[in-house]
Amino acid sequence: MEKEEHMFLGQFSHSFDDKFRLTVPAKFREPLADGAFVVQGLDNNLMVLTAAAFETVYQRLMAMNMMDPNARALRRIILGNAAQLELDSAGRILLPQNLRDLAGLGSEAVLVGQGDYFEVWQPDLWKAQEAELQNAEVNAGRFSTLDLSTR
Repeated sequence: MEKEEHMFLGQFSHSFDDKFRLTVPAKFREPLADGAFVVQGLDNNLMVLTAAAFETVYQRLMAMNMMDPNARALRRIILGNAAQLELDSAGRILLPQNLRDLAGLGSEAVLVGQGDYFEVWQPDLWKAQEAELQNAEVNAGRFSTLDLSTR
């Protein structure tokens, strides 16, 4: 397994500055040094991927049958709104306006680590997502078929 500093873990709340730049947590910066991409997420959020992770997703999308309407829709969602990002010297990224609008982002955001990428959420939407994730009864059914064995 890769070292922990190369994984995106945890949650961080940050404000956008007056030029709509978002500070990336120090722990998240090193993996983005070789480039990053932001795409529309699937839950009214955004996903920020390393260049290598984006390349993997891109290759998988391009391998899908374009005659399949679901494959075309997924390409439109992910590639149609994708943008390349640069981390500035202060560790900030500039998220395009159209993506900020799609995710309902205003002056604040919550960054949520997802291992190989991190998500950017509008704070109220993230609170609602967290509440849903804490429902033990729903989780019992939701995760019953998934194997999370450690050995």
